[in-house]
Amino acid sequence: MANDTLPDVWLAQGLRTPFARAGGALAAHDALGLSVPVIRAMTSGVRPDLTVWGAVVPNLTWSNLAREALLSAGADATIPAFSNVMACATSISGAFAAAGMLDGRGRDLALVGGAEAMSRVQIGLSPEFSDDLRRVMEAQSMGQRFAALNQIKPSHLRLHVPKVQNRVTGKSMGEHTEEMAKAWKIGRAEQDALALASHQRAAAAWTSGFFADLVTPMDGIDHDGTVRADTSAERLAKLSPAFDRKSGQGTLTAGNSSPLTDGAAGVWVASGAGLARLPGALPRVRLVDYVLNAIDLHTEHLLMAPAYAIPQMLARNGLTYADVALWEIHEAFAAQVATHVKALDDADFLARKAGVARGLGLVPVERINPNGGSLALGHPFGATGARILSQAVKELAAMAPGAWGLVSVCADGGQGAVALLRNG
Repeated sequence: MANDTLPDVWLAQGLRTPFARAGGALAAHDALGLSVPVIRAMTSGVRPDLTVWGAVVPNLTWSNLAREALLSAGADATIPAFSNVMACATSISGAFAAAGMLDGRGRDLALVGGAEAMSRVQIGLSPEFSDDLRRVMEAQSMGQRFAALNQIKPSHLRLHVPKVQNRVTGKSMGEHTEEMAKAWKIGRAEQDALALASHQRAAAAWTSGFFADLVTPMDGIDHDGTVRADTSAERLAKLSPAFDRKSGQGTLTAGNSSPLTDGAAGVWVASGAGLARLPGALPRVRLVDYVLNAIDLHTEHLLMAPAYAIPQMLARNGLTYADVALWEIHEAFAAQVATHVKALDDADFLARKAGVARGLGLVPVERINPNGGSLALGHPFGATGARILSQAVKELAAMAPGAWGLVSVCADGGQGAVALLRNG
């Protein structure tokens, strides 16, 4: 049965920009610039009570992206807004935060989302060099300024370039996933097959018009630039390993790993009263349950948290895998998706690690990401959660009343976010 301890919460379909590869069509925009057209389009004729918006890569130009984006989009300046960060789960965790704040006393409708501008990653100075320059700027005389300049050491002249790696382990997401793929025996062919399916489904969805009302054009662009409609198993097989180039056993490539991507996305979170303020034709589904969890990244593979959360959440709601009609799993890497499925099918993993004793069946893999996932559509870190939620809302709302859907996002730091949705 559904968890009845949560308030009546709905998700309604939002909008996103087209997604573009880093250095591509949207490279001129920072996270603020990417966010504005989405927020402007979503707030046209609708005033949310709250905005939660986030980006993962830091930018010194602002301290509260949510507020700055809201104001830059010309929205009502009396709408409160705060920013959040949870790596790749940034905007789905923002949706959960907003859900918990709906109270029927002035908070019934929240605009949630995020953005990432991987083309505009800001390079920073070392803390020591920043201190040196501050002393130079604060000098009251030319003599003090020269003295401050003389205190600068060559070792301070370092630049900090944010990297897609975990600070604690010093390893990139790809390096961690290579280790996971080897431990779980996920081969190259299986990964490439998942990537190919993602591109084929995404290309078919664009051709059928599925994404037409999910994407708001930007800079004259109205299609994702990340989908490879012409890729094939043969092309994917020719790509060289991207993270393990030395052992001869590397299986992760640029083709079966999500690309660095620019883009922004939003989704609506509402109570029943808030839902009534949105256009009636907008697809909407119930947010029945959700989980934020974390694993010990010293003893477990970095991106495994959702494999613990999914069975725990389904078990407490009395559901099996077969009961879930729609599975939307974030594709950071094909190997990560394959490993999650393998773990979910493993009774020993469920009992010993996830703490779920009863069998849940086998994951119906044909129900995963029916219109493509992050491998094809792209992965702007702060936007991915909202993109997946909004896409899942549209997909699930078209299914039979009562149909269940599940959204899963893994995140750096050994964390995960999982949502349980129901049509009506």
